Amino acid sequence: MIKDNQKIFNRLHVLIDAIIVACSYMLAWFIHFESVFSAYFVEPGEGYLDMERYFEAMWLLVPGYLILYYSFNMYKPKRATGRQFEVVNILKANTVGFICFIGTLYMLKERDFSRSMIVMFFVINIFLTILARLFIRKLLRLFRKKGYNIKHILLVGYSRATEAYIDRIVSNPQWGYHICGVLDNHIPAGTLYKGIKVLGRIENLEIILPENKLDEIAITLALADYDHLEELVAMCEKSGVHTKFIPDYSSLIPSRPYTEDLNGLPVINIRYVPLTNTLNLVAKRLIDIVGSLCGIVVFSPIMLVSAILIKCSGPGPIIFKQERVGLHNKTFQMYKFRTMRQQAPEEEKKGWTVKGDPRVTKVGRFLRKTSLDEIPQLFNILIGNMSLVGPRPERPQFVEQFKEEIPRYMVKHQVRPGLTGWAQVNGYRGDTSIRKRIEYDIYYIENWTMSLDIKIMFLTIFRGFINKNAY
Repeated sequence: MIKDNQKIFNRLHVLIDAIIVACSYMLAWFIHFESVFSAYFVEPGEGYLDMERYFEAMWLLVPGYLILYYSFNMYKPKRATGRQFEVVNILKANTVGFICFIGTLYMLKERDFSRSMIVMFFVINIFLTILARLFIRKLLRLFRKKGYNIKHILLVGYSRATEAYIDRIVSNPQWGYHICGVLDNHIPAGTLYKGIKVLGRIENLEIILPENKLDEIAITLALADYDHLEELVAMCEKSGVHTKFIPDYSSLIPSRPYTEDLNGLPVINIRYVPLTNTLNLVAKRLIDIVGSLCGIVVFSPIMLVSAILIKCSGPGPIIFKQERVGLHNKTFQMYKFRTMRQQAPEEEKKGWTVKGDPRVTKVGRFLRKTSLDEIPQLFNILIGNMSLVGPRPERPQFVEQFKEEIPRYMVKHQVRPGLTGWAQVNGYRGDTSIRKRIEYDIYYIENWTMSLDIKIMFLTIFRGFINKNAY
């Protein structure tokens, strides 16, 4: 029944899109040639084609746009498809359609066909299509909230994936999914999670499937039960019920997985690191070189004043060098302005600076609070030990400690450490949670883009210099 409804809905959707494309085109023609605004568009002496010539183009235009919409996945089920995804696809499809339309006119040497009218059609069609899609979404959500067009799903296996799936379905009733229950061999029947009950053992599937009351089955087995997976898939597909597999690998792959096709063999990377791509790596390194050079020039007066103040504050070097762990677990000497009184190496290694630390000088306290003590790291960036943006590097003794205590801690060393980072602009600096810091670092590593780097640098300017956690 659900499948029949989906076919009817898709046909209706295609019809609505065809009407919108046609109406947008006719409206653009009317505004351009027949409305009170036509004087602004039609220049005196401009070549003029009759109405029939313009409307002949619709025989190719309407089906062409429908093919484009299909190619850009605009007829996929809307249950779990976001509005942003749909709007982006509408923009992409219309842009390609616009380029093809203009290109076809140039190929046919059709000089008298109004280009300004085509631009108008492009804008109107995007606007009306987005408006119609939003209206259809609202309508579908209303129907689903009233109990119509609901998909009934049974979950097979209880795992972290099961709970994650239930969380999303329960919090999004507009998707129109109803979870009938869960089957599992380890969790007692009657156990509830957010109102969803464990109905019995997995063997009960043989009794439930012939009743033909389910629209979908989602296999959400725990990792330890995967030896039954092939048998379960065969049983579900034999019944003809649409089957999904939701893998329980959140502990291994906490963010989006990255898959490859190795000559027909699907490969899932445990972690997707965009900066392993050579083009991304080169682009980021170029930005680092240019940025560090500019930073050294801009901050040179501040560095000079800071150096004089540090020298006047007491004996010891101006620049403090400390061993840190960087890319691929290799150590390097990180530069900072000295903010503490001169001390023995054993004392320096005792731990982090804490509030009211007597080792910090008056000048050092100001430099730390304003993050000016970090400026010499621009030279680390220039020589390639560090990047403008990335996870903050840590001392070797703490790396050894944290890699045993915090899961996925060593992932941060898959990229160059940074002068600033996603964790830092979100408040995780100094004496704050290492676990939360690593969560933000891993998010940055897996979701890196040049625009994210630019965003972090801007946030550093506005909220990153003055740090309440720097002592």
